[in-house]
Amino acid sequence: MRSIRVAIHAEDPLVSIGLKSSIRESSHMVVVGTEDGASADVVVVLLDTVDVGTMDLLRTFEKPGNGFLLVVGNGWKADYSEIAELGVRAVLWRSDFSRARLVSAVFLVNSGDACLPASLQGGLLDHVKHVRNDILAPRGLTSSGLSAREVDVLRLAADGYAITEISQKLAYSERTIKNVFYGLMKQFNLKNRTHVVSYAIRAGVI
Repeated sequence: MRSIRVAIHAEDPLVSIGLKSSIRESSHMVVVGTEDGASADVVVVLLDTVDVGTMDLLRTFEKPGNGFLLVVGNGWKADYSEIAELGVRAVLWRSDFSRARLVSAVFLVNSGDACLPASLQGGLLDHVKHVRNDILAPRGLTSSGLSAREVDVLRLAADGYAITEISQKLAYSERTIKNVFYGLMKQFNLKNRTHVVSYAIRAGVI
């Protein structure tokens, strides 16, 4: 098993030393410099508050192979979507911090999983609900980025219905149904209708 390469960023040198010591105690991890961010699997960043400045700070690092782990003091004033886009996959409150939790969170991030406090999970769900109800739905879109009509067509196709049957069930012309498939094939560079349906199932759209 290859050691997980972990980079540490903390403004306080003593805190930085403590975090590095915690990582080095794990036989499966090795500390690399923040200047080597391109080769880091996980970057651990210590902050008092997550805000707009945090976004700017994270952009100064080369994006780690598997994501960022933030150790946060007491404040969260950040946009969930932007934080996720920047590659943050785990957050630990300093009040709940322990070496065991740090090491566990690093393992989770490295494996592609996430680790968020319960309070942030609630905020994230509220954010998703807001995006779906107030931004996507008024534009006829779903959380997958597809229109409700496209999703309905894909679901019926996945259930084995032919173009004519889908047209009848949804009260759209056959041309419209064919155009839906053609548009999806072009958008996602897919070969045929079967490929479109298979792709949608694998992507969790239907």
